[in-house]
Amino acid sequence: MADGSLLVTPDDVARASRRVAGRLHRTPMLSSRTLGEAFGGTALLKAELFQRTGSFKPRGLLARLAGLDAEARARGVVTVSAGNAAAALAYGAALEGVDCLVCMWQGASPHKVAATQAYGATVDQEAASPEEAFARVQEIAEETGRTFVHPFDDHDVIAGHGSLGYELVEDAPDVDVVVVPVGGGGLVSGVTVAVKDARPDARVVAVEPEGSAALQAALLAGRPVEIVPTSIADGLNAPFAGRRCVAVTREHDVETVLVAEDEIRAGFRFLYGRAKLAVEPAAAAAVGALLGGRIGGLEGKTVVSVVSGGNVSARMASDILGLP
Repeated sequence: MADGSLLVTPDDVARASRRVAGRLHRTPMLSSRTLGEAFGGTALLKAELFQRTGSFKPRGLLARLAGLDAEARARGVVTVSAGNAAAALAYGAALEGVDCLVCMWQGASPHKVAATQAYGATVDQEAASPEEAFARVQEIAEETGRTFVHPFDDHDVIAGHGSLGYELVEDAPDVDVVVVPVGGGGLVSGVTVAVKDARPDARVVAVEPEGSAALQAALLAGRPVEIVPTSIADGLNAPFAGRRCVAVTREHDVETVLVAEDEIRAGFRFLYGRAKLAVEPAAAAAVGALLGGRIGGLEGKTVVSVVSGGNVSARMASDILGLP
């Protein structure tokens, strides 16, 4: 049994959903006959790349910002992110009139750095790696008095991401399996709480790159473990899985699988070529797991893959697609 203080409840998700109501897109649910044929069932794609800022992240970060008091708003906020959480917090902070600083790291996607700055945030790239960035953001928060908004291991952020799970079940009420890409675990945690509330018998499968398996490492150790992530799916390269993610996934018996880099690339090419979805590598992990046969017991089942974002540079997309 998980530590109850770390768990997020359906009531928390409902409350967070009300906080962000009317400020987000309801993203489409698309079908893919070809993908379904790959595992002998019905395949659906929750196309969260059409969310504001191009990923699911505003769901949770807008919910977090909505809970700030006047004093915290006046001090501003700071987060650490490779890109999607950075852009989402910058976007939300601009809506709320809150100053935003983001700690990224050297080597972060220039495309995502530019997007974050375009939404109005100041970007700090002094850190050489994700591990150093998580240490640096704490220093910045202490020095400046800004409120630290954790990109994934935060109660309100996870609850806000749960809004995706309720949408998913409303659009696919007979869903049997939900497949979710995982970095730090905020998305799979929120989706799990919502899906298990509405469909207790549904399976939730967390998909991680082989080179960035922070959740599997944490579940084996019984606590978050620091790793050195090395996946092409930069959106999944969290240096550890959040404590709340570990608690939620253990509480709800979430399954975990790993995908190889070539399987992520195959999922990417499939989504571009067959589904016409301009995704980022992280968003292709779930489909890559299905195409690679990583998940068993799917014959005759309705399976929803969360396509989590579409923030990718033209160069990376062309490299994976094999374009000149």
